[in-house]
Parts: sequence; C-alpha cells; structure tokens
Amino acid sequence: MAEIFKKGDALGRVLVQVQDDLKQLKRNLHRITLQDGGETLGIQALETAIQRTECGIQRHAEEYLKSVNKHILTLPCIENLESNIVQIPQWRPPLESLPVRPHKKDKNVGPSPGQKHKAAFTLRLLSNPVHPKIRDVMYQNYAIQFPELPKRTANTMLTQKVVTGRTVGALAIVPGGVHNTLFLAPPLSEEDMKAGLASLLERPCDLSLPEAAVLPKAAQLHLREDTSLPKMVPSGSSERVCKRRRDVVRRKGPPEAHGQMPGTRPPSVASKSDKRVEVHRGTRLLPLTSPSLTVPRATPNSKFPFVILDGHTDRLGSDFLRFQEHYCLCGGALQDALDRLERLLRRFAVPMALVSGERLADLVQSGVLEFRGQGGGTGAGGHGCRLSGVESRLLQTLENEEEVRGLVGHLGRRYWGEGGREAAAVRLQACWRRHRARLAYLAHRRSRWAVATIALSWLMHAQLSRVRRALQERRLRSLHNCRHRAKYLAENWKHISTSRRTIIHIPSLGYTQEQRFSLWGLFNIMQNSQMGRLCDVLDENVEVIYVAPKPLGEDLSHYYTRLLSLHRAVQLGNPDAPKDPCANRVTFVTPEAWQYFPTHNMCLSTILWHSPRTLRRIRNLVQGRQAYIVGWVPHPDDLLVAEELDLPILGSEPAVAQLYGTKSGGRRVFTSAGVPVPPGQRDIYTLQQLHETLAHLITDHLEVQRWLFKMDGELGGRGTASCDVCHLGSLEWAQQQRARHKPQHWDTEWAKEEVLNTFLEEVPQLLARHARPTNTTVFPTWAQFLDHFLRYGGVVEAYPPSESVTCLTVDLLVQPAGEVCVLCCGDQLHGPSGLEVLGSSSAPQIALPVPEVSTVLSVPCRSSCLDRGILGYLSIDLVTFLQPGTMEQQVWAIDLDLGYSNQLAMTQLTLAMSGGTLDCRTSRLEVPLPVRQSKASLPKHKAKAQPSPVTSRYVVIGSRLLHTNLSMVHYSVFFQMCKAQGIGFDIKERQGTLFGLHDSAERYSLGMVTVCEDLEGSLMTFARNLAVIHQEISAPNMQGVSNFKDLIKEIEGVLGLTIQNKTQEKKEDQTDALTSTDQD
Repeated sequence: MAEIFKKGDALGRVLVQVQDDLKQLKRNLHRITLQDGGETLGIQALETAIQRTECGIQRHAEEYLKSVNKHILTLPCIENLESNIVQIPQWRPPLESLPVRPHKKDKNVGPSPGQKHKAAFTLRLLSNPVHPKIRDVMYQNYAIQFPELPKRTANTMLTQKVVTGRTVGALAIVPGGVHNTLFLAPPLSEEDMKAGLASLLERPCDLSLPEAAVLPKAAQLHLREDTSLPKMVPSGSSERVCKRRRDVVRRKGPPEAHGQMPGTRPPSVASKSDKRVEVHRGTRLLPLTSPSLTVPRATPNSKFPFVILDGHTDRLGSDFLRFQEHYCLCGGALQDALDRLERLLRRFAVPMALVSGERLADLVQSGVLEFRGQGGGTGAGGHGCRLSGVESRLLQTLENEEEVRGLVGHLGRRYWGEGGREAAAVRLQACWRRHRARLAYLAHRRSRWAVATIALSWLMHAQLSRVRRALQERRLRSLHNCRHRAKYLAENWKHISTSRRTIIHIPSLGYTQEQRFSLWGLFNIMQNSQMGRLCDVLDENVEVIYVAPKPLGEDLSHYYTRLLSLHRAVQLGNPDAPKDPCANRVTFVTPEAWQYFPTHNMCLSTILWHSPRTLRRIRNLVQGRQAYIVGWVPHPDDLLVAEELDLPILGSEPAVAQLYGTKSGGRRVFTSAGVPVPPGQRDIYTLQQLHETLAHLITDHLEVQRWLFKMDGELGGRGTASCDVCHLGSLEWAQQQRARHKPQHWDTEWAKEEVLNTFLEEVPQLLARHARPTNTTVFPTWAQFLDHFLRYGGVVEAYPPSESVTCLTVDLLVQPAGEVCVLCCGDQLHGPSGLEVLGSSSAPQIALPVPEVSTVLSVPCRSSCLDRGILGYLSIDLVTFLQPGTMEQQVWAIDLDLGYSNQLAMTQLTLAMSGGTLDCRTSRLEVPLPVRQSKASLPKHKAKAQPSPVTSRYVVIGSRLLHTNLSMVHYSVFFQMCKAQGIGFDIKERQGTLFGLHDSAERYSLGMVTVCEDLEGSLMTFARNLAVIHQEISAPNMQGVSNFKDLIKEIEGVLGLTIQNKTQEKKEDQTDALTSTDQD
C-alpha cells in the first residue's frame, strides 16, 4: 500500500510540473507578435489546443485525488516494527573539526520557577485555541502569524447553549473475521467515505454547536474557470485598463506582505491567487498622493457593467455598446445621466469607475434626476466641494462606490480635477470675501452693541433720575408736611398733653446699614428692649399702640399685661386688689413685612412702611383722636410713615439727628450752648489732621495723661480707643520747658513751637505702638479702628486727669412748646476698661449736686436745641471729677444721644411698680410708706384727710444683661427658679427685683431692676441676683458668654468706694464733734 502511495506522489508531481509548463507556454504566446507584411500571426488554434490539454490534465489529476482519498492508511504491525523502520538520513555537522570544551555546570540547575510558570501557561494556551492571547504566544514562541479574522458585530454574536457530546455518528467496526489480520484494511461503506477520516477518531473534548465563522473548503489543484483579463474587462477598453494597471502598479511598487502565513501554498491555489491579485491590481484606483483604497470586486454583479476612465466612457467598447443596445428606449435620459456622472468624476479626478448599468437605468427611470433638476446643494455648481443629493445618488450606481466616495471625500480632491484651478480661485475669493464680510459684520455688531449699551445706560440713567427726582420730591413733600404737623403740635402741645391722646411707640433704630449688620442677631432684640414705654398708660388719658419688630410671644405679652394690671394693687399695698383696667388701653401691633425681610436687618420704620395692612389698622385706631408718634433713633422712613398716618412726630428731623447725633455734632451743640466740654477737637477725617491735632492738644494740656479717640456714629462705647502719653520720651522735657516759662508766656506760639515740633515727630510712633481700641471684638487692632475712624470721622478728647471719675446720664424732654424737662438721671456703671458702657446705672444720681445739673443743662441746652430743631427725648452723658490742683469738682459734657433711652424706659417700669415719683430737683425717688405703718392707728376720716408719708428708695438698673445660657430656660422655669432663690418684688414693701423681658424666641437678653432703701442694699441685691442666676443656669463645663461678671466686679468696686466714703465721713463727723466740745 505504501508503494502505491509513493507512486501516486510521483504522478502528482509530474502532473503539477506539466501544468506549470503549459501556463508558462501560454504566457509566452501572449507576448509573441509576428509582423509579416504588416499582418499579425493568429495563434488562436494553438491556444485552444493548450487549453484542451490543460483541462485533460486537470481532470486526470482530480480523478487521481478522488481515488487516493477513498483509501485508508493503516499502521504497520508492532511485532515487525524494527524490520519495517526506514532510516531517514539526517544531516549532522562535522564534529571532528570542532575543539572539545568541557561542560561547566551552572549553579542554578534547571529552569527557574518563573520560567516553569511561563512554560505551563504557554502549554495551557496551546490547548485552548480560542484564547485571546494565543496569537501573541504562537508568534513569539514559534514565529507563526495567524491571519486576521473579521470581528463579529453585536447583532451576529448570538449566545447559544453549549451542547456536549459526540459530533459524528457511530464509528465503523471491523468485522469479526479480520480481527487477527491487522494488515488488511476493512471495507468502508459509502456513509463512512462521506464522513471522512474524522469519523474514525474519538475526540474526548466537548465542542460547541454555534456555526463557525470560517467554513472549511477543499483545496483544488486547478481553477474551475480561467477568468482572464479579456473576459472581465470589455475588449474595447482592455488596452486602457492594462495601461492604467501598469501605471498604478509602477507608482505603487511591490505589494506589502503583512499578515501572510509562513509556508508554501499548493501550486493550484497559488496560481489562482496570483491571477486574482493580478486582476485586482489592474482595477485598483490609487492616485499618486491619495490614501490606499479597498480593491473593487473582480467580478461585477451587474449584467451590463462598463468602465469610466479619467471621467470618459469608451463609447465604442463592447460592454457599453451592449448596455446601450439593451436600454435603447431611454437613450436620451441615460445619456444625460451619464454626462453628469462623467462631469462629476472629472471634477474630483477619479481615475476609474465601474458603472452598473442596471442601477443607472433604474435611477433614470425613477425620475429622480428630472424631478430634482440640476440643483440640490453646494456641489451642484462647478466649483462646489460637497456632493448634492443628485450627485450622491449618481455615485450609488457605481460598483466601486466605496472607493470612489473615499476619493471624493478626500480633502482638496476637488481641486485636482477638471476646473480645479478655477474652483480653488473661487474658493479663495469666497473665503476672503467671507472674512472681510465677517470682520465688517463683527464691527457692525460691536457698534450696534455699543449703541444699545449706551442707549440702555442712558435710558436707565434717565429712569433712575426720574425716580430719584420723584423720591426727592416726595421726601421734600413729606418733610414739608412733617414740619407743618410739628408746628401744629408745638402750638397745641399744652392742650394735647393734658387731654385724651394716643401715643404710637415705634422703637426704631435708624442706624446705617453697616452698623445694623454689625449688630447681627442683636438688632431686633435691641429694638424690643424698651417695653417700659407701655407704662405711659398709667395716665388715664393715654392709650398706647406699641409697634413690635417681631410678633410678641404669649408669655411676653401676658407678663407685661400682668405687670400693668398690678398698678392698683401697688397703690393700695394689697396684692389681692382687683386688676387695674389700664392694661386694656395697650395695643400690640406687628408689621406683616417682618417675615419678608428676615435677613436684611431693616429698621422698624422701614419694615412698617412696607406693611400697608398694619398702617391701615393704625390709621383706623387713631382716627378722630389726638395722637403723635414717639420714635427712637430717627430715620428717613419715619417721615414716610408719618405722612401715611398723617400724624406728627415728637422728635427731631432725620437730617438734624444725623448731624447732631454724632460725637462731633454733640460737641458742636455743647460748645454753642456754653456747656463745659473736655479739651479736644472734632471733625477729624485725615491722618495728618489727627497727628497735628493730637500734638497740639498734648502741648497745650501736658497734665492730661490719656487721650480718647471717639468715632462718629458708634454706640455703647464700641467706637472708642485710648492712648496714654506717658510713653512719650520727650514728655518730661516738655514739662521742664513749660516750667521755665511763665504761665502767661506758655500760651504763646513761640514758646511752644519747639515742643510742638518734637511731639509731631513722636506722635505717629506713639499711636502705632500704644493706641488700643476699647472693644477688641469689633476692632481687634488699631489699624482697623483707624481705618473706620478716618472714613466716618470722629473727635479727640481728653480723659479726666483724676483717679476718681464718675459718669452720669441725664434724660431730657425738649417739648415742642420750648420747655426742657429733666425726666431722670443716674450714675453709670462701666466695664473693666472704664470706657465701655454696660447699660447699667443707679438712680437717683448722687455724684453731682442737683443745682449743678440744672445750671449746666437746663438753661443752656434749651436755647441751643431749639435753635437747631432738636426736639423730643434726648440723653446727655456727663463726667464729673475733682481737679487735681484745686480739688474743685469739674463737670464735662461728653456725649449727646437723640432719642428715647433704655434708662428712661426702665425708670418708667420702676415708677409704675413702686408707685413712686422721681424728683430730679432734689435727686430723690419718693415712695409712699406701707399702709399698715402710716394709717393703721388713725381713724378713717382722719386717714383720708391726712396725706400719706413718703420714704426714699434707691434703684440699680441693668437694661442689657446678656447671657447665652438664658436661651435654654423658658420664662416660666426662670421665674420659678427666681422664686425658689428668693428673687422677687414685694408689693407691700415696694422693694425687690423686677425683670424686663425683651424677646420670646432667643431669650438671652433681659433687663433687671433692684429697689431698696439704700444704695448699698440695691447694689448688693443686684450683684447677688446676677451671681445666683449665673450659678443656676451655668455648669462648670458650660459657662456661656455673658456680661454678668463684669457688672459684679464694677458693683464690688463701687461698694468698696461707698464704704470708704462712709468711713471717712464718720471720721470727719467725730473730728468736728470733738472740735466743738473743746471750744465749749
């Protein structure tokens, strides 16, 4: 059997050799042309004979392969294996000529663990042909390059269930008679022959059933049909195609062989592939600089294909004539379509296009070309670079549409074809014109935008000007009407103040926006801290409308209603007495706009102006009655509210208050009234002015050891800074210079010039190093304070040159009729620095003799205030001390506040609950004695006729007590706690503790008043109450933020000074008594 196959292999080689010889002979015959008398020798008969011989050889070779495939090779017998083995000679190198070298053993015997792992991984990959890394492993280890397989799309990748088992039928079984004869081949049935050799092998692996991407196909030795070039291309255009092919191949060069598998292909397959590649190379459309394109199909799908080369059709070619003959009935339309297609191909320099006659005819017969005409896009003209819809439809009639579209879509391809130079020129001109038009359009747009912006700005400016003029006219009209109503109030004040009237209290703080935002969280509480104004209803002719910045809680309104209803019980000294009906004359009103501006920190007048319903309600309440408005810090919106309600305001105009309510304005008022003021200078706005002013003041007043800088518009001592001049290096020298001159000479400029120049050099460094703000929370450094000071202006004043300084506040009422009334006066309690106001005082004042107060304030302030239009409630801060040289008491006026004060409100509450009166002429708070002490032993008719005796009381007022832990305690719990600690007010004795509540929501601010028989008792009770409350609401790890400790320290200092003064007075009395005894 082996001999048979050996002979068969020799026969196959002979057949292949004969076939190759015939092909070579055929190629040579095509190249031979004989010229004999101008005629070409015909060799058609020889070609036919060669072709017939080749077909016969191909047929015999296929029969031979068929006969060979039907035989099955069997293995030789194992017993005679040695005798049947054929030794195949192998090449060996001549080892005798090589030198013998001893083998050196490596220290590391065997492969490393990494190499072992890599080899195992490679082995696993070889057994798994579908692994994604098998291609790289085969190429790296065995230099085998697998072909690139087309990737399946998501639509074709259908998941199927894997079925395991055999993939072939039952294997053939050898008959029983031939089991012992292994050399004989068993007979095969027709089914086994069709199954092939795979059916005789058992495969243990499981295979999946999805259809394979690449189907196997038997290789053939010979081509079924000889598809030569004359059969594919029409005879008429063969010469052009061959010429184009040679030209393209010459430009392209040798083809690349990337991705080819190593090895030798069968001759038949190689000849077939060579012929196909040759045909493909002949039809490839590759220009010189264009990218490589896909090769068109060798066998067109159309029945009537024809070729267009360089935009021209061979009208005499056989393919085109056959196409024209078949579609002769629509020749005119086809001719137009073909002309348009040729122009399109010439425009884009397409070297070759294969036209499908059927598609072109269908396109013409569909009427699309006639319906759309010649237009349809940018590419309709001769210079367009884009394809129109009709041109795109024309390209669809090509067999190599993709290649042609690739060429057409290439950038700049249009300028290679027919009319490309003109198209490029038109394109450049169009781009340049577009650029110029774009620049002109942008310039036009900018001008239009500028015109629109200027016009809009002008319109807005005009509109704002009209609004400003309207607002200004309205405010002027309101101011004129306000002055008219103020004049009516001044003329009828005596009648109005004694008749039934309604007082509208609007506690509005008309601060600037920056000041309001600096009081974030405290602003609304401060506006509601004067609830003592409600005590005006103790007059039977008065009704009060209180406008609250926020809705009052039920606990807050109930508390003040309860206090007012106890007025009769206080007068009778009986807690069980019936309620006083004065509480019914109080009306609480809250503007509805407070919830619309929760974070704007607007003053109460502004919020009320934006609340029309509240204004309408107030207008209905005061309709037909005598009424006026009492504000606090004036604001321009007060005029609008008064204009809306048509009521007068008991107070100054906003512009007047803004001018004279500052530190500089108050000093101006005091100077014009002749009231003594501390040495200083007002209206300082520049740094040079500050340095020069301070140097002059220090030179003129060398006895002053501290100078104060007060900012205009600040409140509560927040805008105050101080600087001690003891740090000046030349201060002692200046005092020596003053001692050298006589007092009358020192006042001259020439005597102080040298000292002044020295101070001018030292003052800047003195301020930078030793000036300190009083409130470091608002102004942490001197630089920040100085910035605000120079922005808003301020004054420089001298601090009293004494160790014992007392400040007092006097509340006045400048009536519209021109009279000045002193309402209350009290000594202030300051903070640790002595300059910060804590909102606490003691009344009545004892620091200044009463005649001195009347002499200093009443008469001078009356004329000065009336001349400047200052009316209503105001408070003046005074400072008194003993002159060091003469020991005389000096009084300076240091501040003027226009508006209702907290001290006055708390004093009103104290007078209402104690039933007493404050006589500022005698500086006494007179309270009637309890009934059981005065009238118990007298008959009833005598008791009624005899007036009740009175006694004096002393009051300590704290209007702004702050403690953050108070917010965690409700008012009901707070009063229960105070009751348990013995903190309360005794109605019979008319002494004890009263509280002023400010807010129902936050509850960390309140006021407190202690009333006792003497000043020491009031101070001690006040300090004890603060200590008890702090202890009850605080824990060791949660002390909170408060001013309780500062007040306690200040009260302890006042108590110590009071005890020291009493001891000194006793010693002086004893000394006087002994002196009088000795004289007797």
